[in-house]
Amino acid sequence: MRAIPPTLQTKLNSGVTMLCRCWRIVRRDGEVLGFTDHDEDVSLDALVCRAGTGLTGSEATARLGLSVAGSEISGALDGEVLNEADLAAGRYDAASIEVYLVDWSEPELNVLLTRGTLGEVRREGAAFAAEVRSLADKLNEERGRRYTAACSADLGDARCAIVLSALAFTGAGAIETLRGTSSLIASGLDAYADGWFTGGRLQWTSGGNVGLAIEVKSHRVTDDGAVLDLWQAMPEPLSEGDAFAVTAGCDKRFVTCRDRFDNAANFRGFPHIPGNDFVARYAVSGEPGNTGKSLQG
Repeated sequence: MRAIPPTLQTKLNSGVTMLCRCWRIVRRDGEVLGFTDHDEDVSLDALVCRAGTGLTGSEATARLGLSVAGSEISGALDGEVLNEADLAAGRYDAASIEVYLVDWSEPELNVLLTRGTLGEVRREGAAFAAEVRSLADKLNEERGRRYTAACSADLGDARCAIVLSALAFTGAGAIETLRGTSSLIASGLDAYADGWFTGGRLQWTSGGNVGLAIEVKSHRVTDDGAVLDLWQAMPEPLSEGDAFAVTAGCDKRFVTCRDRFDNAANFRGFPHIPGNDFVARYAVSGEPGNTGKSLQG
């Protein structure tokens, strides 16, 4: 049940209202932004909700039970606040959003309509549209642990317990030569073995993509130096001299956990679980171990 301020309820009952909608967006980097579909800026609890983007929202549906409901917001890109580079860089991905119904003549008269997160963002020219997912969307996320041969932990998390900040697992370098939009020869990584950073995380510390991170597709040691291939091109063009920090990668196999990280005690997979070949296995005449008993993995 929404708590509507009595004064606002009185205006609603009278049929004469001055209402608009305001959106409060909190990005994962902590940046807080406000927007409104009114023709002038509206101050909502000390947050200025900007009108310049022409932001508007689709009809929102509410459902009984725990079924997922959602809506959409769309508007124009604003170079000062809401720009194409930030959208392309993923700075608004999974941002939390709150939608308010506000009396623009008395902004303190407002009611929270819904909370959610931003989902898929589409861009068309100077305009954008973003999916607003309700809190019930989290019910669609897979939970629980699966029995697999590979480790279910992420390298460096609490279950893995590896300290990635250690010098052995973190390197710092810079672009020495560009080989393409997502491939580069790096300086500063000569001390690391071939493949050490494959599957690792690279974060830019200077250049146009400073603060952004991406996964390393492959790390190879060649005669020209350390070659890093990224999984995709960065939002802003790379330049020679751009600096970065990169962490070691893990393919989640037991042998890698044991030999590379000396962390077998914290391995979170089941390396000896039978695979599909065991299910289809059958006895062969003359094969050692045929004792008449059940087959053992």
